[in-house]
Amino acid sequence: MNLSVVIPVYNEEPGLPALFARLYPALDALGFTYEVIFVNDGSRDRSAALLREQFGQRPEVTRVVLLNGNFGQHMAILAGFERCRGERVVTLDADLQNPPEEIGKLLAEMDRGHDYVGGIRRSRKDPALRRVLSRWMNRVRERITRIRMTDQGCMLRAYSRGIVEAINACREMSTFIPALAYTFARSPSEVEVAHEERAAGTSKYSLYRLIRLNFDLVTGFSVVPLQIFSLFGMGVSVVSALTYLVVMIKRVLAGESMTTLATFWDRDILQFFLIGVVLFGLGLVGEYVGRIYQQVRQRPRYLVEAVLERQPESAWQTKRSSSPTTT
Repeated sequence: MNLSVVIPVYNEEPGLPALFARLYPALDALGFTYEVIFVNDGSRDRSAALLREQFGQRPEVTRVVLLNGNFGQHMAILAGFERCRGERVVTLDADLQNPPEEIGKLLAEMDRGHDYVGGIRRSRKDPALRRVLSRWMNRVRERITRIRMTDQGCMLRAYSRGIVEAINACREMSTFIPALAYTFARSPSEVEVAHEERAAGTSKYSLYRLIRLNFDLVTGFSVVPLQIFSLFGMGVSVVSALTYLVVMIKRVLAGESMTTLATFWDRDILQFFLIGVVLFGLGLVGEYVGRIYQQVRQRPRYLVEAVLERQPESAWQTKRSSSPTTT
């Protein structure tokens, strides 16, 4: 098997027919042996039914994994990674914002010796606010984690078999797959890919979920936030001590009273600021502790309800020959 395409699906009923109509011709044109693994992440619409119908039409190249609930996009991709058989694995969103015709660009880049290729969305069609926030989060993430991804939100990415196996060996409860792949890659690369309007439906990533995703990314790959907070606390302590020393010297030498209303007002503002810093630090520590708590429970990352796939011919023949015959 040359290529596996893993596509997470969550409430994509309106856009799935258009995806089917463009995906298979694009893959057929590549001239590779391939498989398409759809992972239904607990959709509440008719997405699962449409995937079953598509499996019936192209069972030789289609596999469908039905999860028993909504576990998130990255868990759905991991479910596909654990079942893929291709030497190269491409992830793709089901909303057609990344055209399947662009898969060839990623594979061509891998032919140049790269084991991990990320996509960079050209002329993004997302709202302006979302693009600005995305760029800002990319810069913050790169400075903290040293993981250099130009466009972390692009799901059109290609992975070598070795990278996928390394990701499968990790048992993290919360992770960001593109960043994890970057840490394992020997020769990562990026290429520009087209970006289109959503074919149908709405985005599943709200502003809150994007912020949560970046929290997971930062706390999952770096302890720099804790170090920054510790250094900031040390700096505040030193400045407070120096300020107190200066005030005491001024009061002793000049005899000035420091109990004016303005002084009390400034002190209250400083107290509110420091309380906010402390609460932020507690939340940051809680984020790391929460990740440890999730990990030590060792609960399943996802549950598979069913897998629709055609058994290999050799396995079917072996099973049939080993079964007793009846007359």
